[in-house]
Amino acid sequence: MALWVRFAHGDAEGFGTLEDGRIALHAGDLLAGARPTGESLDLAAVRLLAPVRPGAFIGLWNNFHAAAAKQGNAIPEFPLYFLKNPGSVIGPGEPIRPPAGYAGKVLYEGELGLVIGRQVRDAEEAEAAAAIFGLTCVNDVTALDLLFADASFPQWARAKGCDSFGPIGPAIATGLDWQALSVKVALNGRVRQDYPLSDMILPPARIVSLISREMTLRPGDVIACGTSLGALPMRPGMQVEVSIEGIGTLANPFAP
Repeated sequence: MALWVRFAHGDAEGFGTLEDGRIALHAGDLLAGARPTGESLDLAAVRLLAPVRPGAFIGLWNNFHAAAAKQGNAIPEFPLYFLKNPGSVIGPGEPIRPPAGYAGKVLYEGELGLVIGRQVRDAEEAEAAAAIFGLTCVNDVTALDLLFADASFPQWARAKGCDSFGPIGPAIATGLDWQALSVKVALNGRVRQDYPLSDMILPPARIVSLISREMTLRPGDVIACGTSLGALPMRPGMQVEVSIEGIGTLANPFAP
């Protein structure tokens, strides 16, 4: 297992693996052939960035049995997915900001994120599984009142693609068993979501396989696997923390 992070240090950016409060610096491509430089930095001396900048940022809806049962939704056989604006991505500690003039509800949605490590198209599940570089935390932030602002057209891209609505991080973990993990979300320290990933309807390899039938997935792309019960609005000034054991805690303030 390794924890990969991207960081800013002074005017420079870099990446490496995190262990015992230090970052072992690497050169090359984080997703393909990264090599250690032999140097390291103290984690406290850097500012963590989003660990990846996706070309495609895909989110799933209705992918957990508990949420589907409560909401009365049918169990999907194919991922019910939407595209988030890749420009919405922010890293740990960066503020989530509602759009200018928007005074409606803004929801947090803590999710497992899959980071694609190699190009994959029309893949069987074994190939799809091998294409997943690692796992990260995602907060799929949603401006709920924009989603249904027009009765004739649900606006998924608009509601979920606003600037700062895609926190990712703090790291990409490799070698984790996703089935043994849970997602927890805390608002100002109070846990509001806590659900097992084993309740997922479509598991990661199948998600990647099925989506790859319709679009080529490339290194750095991110798929958020959907959320379960407990996604609620945030209030300005709150701190929202998405935690997955083995990956870490993605903490962001919700700015006024």
